Amino acid sequence: MTLVAEPHPVATDHTTDDTAGLTVDRAHVDRAHVDRPGYAHPAGAAFAPPAPPVDARVNPHLRLVDGKQRVLHPKPSGRPDPTAHLSAADIEALGRELDALRQEVMDSRGASDAAYIRRVIAFNRYLELVSRAILLFSLFPPAWFVGTAGLSVAKIIDNMELGHNILHGQWDWMRDPKIHSTTWDWDHVSPAKQWKESHNETHHTYTNVLGRDNDLGYGIMRVDADQPWKLSNLGQPLYSFINALFFEWGIASYDLKLHDVITGKMPKEESKPRVDLLLKKMRRQVLKDYVVHPLLSGPSFFPTMGANFVATIIRNLWSNGVILCGHFPFGVDTFAYDSIEGETRGEWYVRQMLGSANISGGWLVHFMSGNLSHQIEHHLFPDLPSNHYAKVAPRVREICDRYGLHYVTGSYPRQLASAWAKVFYYALPDKEPDRTRAQIVASAVKDAVANRKAMRAAKRAAKFA
Repeated sequence: MTLVAEPHPVATDHTTDDTAGLTVDRAHVDRAHVDRPGYAHPAGAAFAPPAPPVDARVNPHLRLVDGKQRVLHPKPSGRPDPTAHLSAADIEALGRELDALRQEVMDSRGASDAAYIRRVIAFNRYLELVSRAILLFSLFPPAWFVGTAGLSVAKIIDNMELGHNILHGQWDWMRDPKIHSTTWDWDHVSPAKQWKESHNETHHTYTNVLGRDNDLGYGIMRVDADQPWKLSNLGQPLYSFINALFFEWGIASYDLKLHDVITGKMPKEESKPRVDLLLKKMRRQVLKDYVVHPLLSGPSFFPTMGANFVATIIRNLWSNGVILCGHFPFGVDTFAYDSIEGETRGEWYVRQMLGSANISGGWLVHFMSGNLSHQIEHHLFPDLPSNHYAKVAPRVREICDRYGLHYVTGSYPRQLASAWAKVFYYALPDKEPDRTRAQIVASAVKDAVANRKAMRAAKRAAKFA
């Protein structure tokens, strides 16, 4: 089978997301798209039937080659579709293999899995309780160090192996109201409801689709050549470091859609309940870590407050690092804005595999990362219990090898270094045939200064008009 691709412009409208610096077609974020294959529903990730094939009357880039339909989607930069070597039949065969693998795991869930998650919950609660008890005597340095270390680990487990995965609906099949995505809350400032909306519903639906997945840089970073460069991107290494230190607060503002709230893009009747919910969760977290627990410590008030702060920062740095390793290393692919039009289940699977990266390591690395060290498998099967990802990973990798798809993996230091290298690399503009990066930056600075002067002059003129 021969594949033919035509370069074509990205489909856009006139609605611009200034935070992400990308043009976003709001009309496409509708209920029909939520029912696409692979969509991760808040209470689990039920798979919908494949979308109908693209109609050539709707998408002029469809080509019938050897009697079979296949749409290729070059990106604005001209970089080729990374799936171009696969036929439509190849992709759907791959999809059937992954469907069968997923169903095999689903059918194997049972008492041992339920016992696993209950053990983790019990262990983590015990660890947090003991650590907080030790910190009651944090005036003594040994107690401070032991208590802080234990609390740091407890916060990491709560966020990664418990909170993230339970809120994905991975354990809803147990029918246990205490371990369910609709009732679980976590040691995190972001309300579970808002996190599920931005993560489960948006990120896992539009994984690495340019202009649709805002997780591509979280609106503050450029991490791909097909994202437009802005002068503010020069500061993104600093933004990324600050975001890593206070990651839970960055995620909370991201889940809130803070930019839309501040600029008024979100109607007040919608934004007020969201802000109220976030403020309520913030108060609870701050009171627990920085008021109640320190007060219980009596003379150890300030050491205990400091211990809670340090444990939270450690948790933030670790979780941010895991997320960077799973999404931003070199080798992870992005996809054109219109690449998901008419996307089948097989195509959705391929996009998840190419748009994610893994972390290699031993059991402890996998457990402390919430098994998000298997980010590829997680994106393929967001509703599988996390303790199964290590088992299916070799089979997923074999499928990738057989179909000629890359499987990005590496140690934590290597993946983290790669992700940070990308943050620094894309902070600068891409070179142009007739201009160096320095000339592009100088021109942008000149334009920004001129625009600022023009705005000031307009304000003065309006004042005296």
